Amino acid sequence: MSRTARLFQLMQALRSGPSPRTSVQLAQDLGVSPRTVHRDIDALRGLGAIIDGEAGFGFTLIEDATLPPLGFTNDELEALVLGLREVQLIGDPALSDAASAALRKLQGRLPQRQSHRLSHAVLTATRFDRPAVPTIDVAILRQAAWDERVIEFAYTDAKGADTRRRVNPLSIVYMDRASVLLSWCHLRQDFRVFRLDRMQGMDVTEDSFRPNRVSLLRDAIARIRAEREEQDQET
Repeated sequence: MSRTARLFQLMQALRSGPSPRTSVQLAQDLGVSPRTVHRDIDALRGLGAIIDGEAGFGFTLIEDATLPPLGFTNDELEALVLGLREVQLIGDPALSDAASAALRKLQGRLPQRQSHRLSHAVLTATRFDRPAVPTIDVAILRQAAWDERVIEFAYTDAKGADTRRRVNPLSIVYMDRASVLLSWCHLRQDFRVFRLDRMQGMDVTEDSFRPNRVSLLRDAIARIRAEREEQDQET
């Protein structure tokens, strides 16, 4: 196999499958040694590919310099328009504005034929009943989750009981009638869901729970799926 073909196959391997991919896994896929994988990773980085990771931790392709910045099929374009228009409707103000800006950028950078298709997309989204308006700054909450910073806030539950919570923010979920925070609650020592329209006085602390957000979120989703399957079996 030529080096060019091997580099191409390495990019394909990095694009597919779960990340990060270790050099041993990549070497098995390509039929080469882990040392060769390390050399080829360095070569791809030199060509402009942004690949995160290092030996012992695995590698993740962040940005692929060989792909055009915007190259969408018609169905992909329709999906993007539909998704962004949905975000315009249900997102917090900052996220809604970002969706509008993203649509404008797509409009300006797509080839003329697809730009016309974006302007006159067949699919659209509408909401007659929007989720309850959050009582906190969701943009700050999103950043706290990305930064893996512990937050504190006052919370009023469905029965009207008030508590002060300290949680690790994991994910924001936009549901039909309310947007909720999926988190690890320090008070309950368990996963908990909080409605954003019942949270007040949120503070982002200096305490970090890095690098545990991804693993905690994975466990939380697994728990939710298991509970759902159990409920389905009971019914």
